[in-house]
Amino acid sequence: MAIAQALGDLSQHTVVEIGPGAGAITEILAPRARRLIAIELDRDLAPRLREQFSAQPSVEILQADVLTVDFDSLRESTNDPLMVIGNLPYYITSDILLRLFRFHAAIARAVLMVQREVADRIAAVPGTRDYGLLSATAQLYARVERVLTLPPTAFMPPPEVHSTVLRLEMHPRFEELGVEAEPFFAFLKQSFAQKRKTLAKNLRAAGFEAGRITQAIASAGVSPMARAEELGLESMAQIWQQLRR
Repeated sequence: MAIAQALGDLSQHTVVEIGPGAGAITEILAPRARRLIAIELDRDLAPRLREQFSAQPSVEILQADVLTVDFDSLRESTNDPLMVIGNLPYYITSDILLRLFRFHAAIARAVLMVQREVADRIAAVPGTRDYGLLSATAQLYARVERVLTLPPTAFMPPPEVHSTVLRLEMHPRFEELGVEAEPFFAFLKQSFAQKRKTLAKNLRAAGFEAGRITQAIASAGVSPMARAEELGLESMAQIWQQLRR
């Protein structure tokens, strides 16, 4: 299956699968990975999966909510970056991504199947309709690549939407941009708070003083009427740095 192949060579890696369900992808991953941890929320499915893979000691079924999992604890050592794979439910895609980004130091690569519209937002570039907080956050933490898009007919039963497989190579840009992770993410949330408002208005609503905002935006060479979705991370970082002075 293409989603499993997109992870690359797994023979020396610990793989974490999010939401194995009936174990279709787990079956493909098990012989390829040095170690496989499948995180399943469903209390009925988890014991069935344990029984299904009981003869494969390299496979561990973890009954847990992925949004509470400490990914650092899943590594055997600091030299064992995780490979993550999963078909993410639409309603918690953003939450799962934020969880993965929180543990970016423990993860080398993530291959995720998401609804096509969500993939468009994650991979969008500044100045396009789909670019927003999710795009900026994903691209702050990782290099994002589209692998393929699948029609509803590729699944049984077929969903009502197309699905896209994304590959995220963890490559945080904090040092390159000269920003601190948590304060800068908070700044991005403030900047994208109201998409139709200018960046200056969003920052004023967040409590920044108008004169400082004007000066910071001008120093970055940005139009005072610009909206956050028009600006790349480099410009946003420059404005953040000026406001921090």
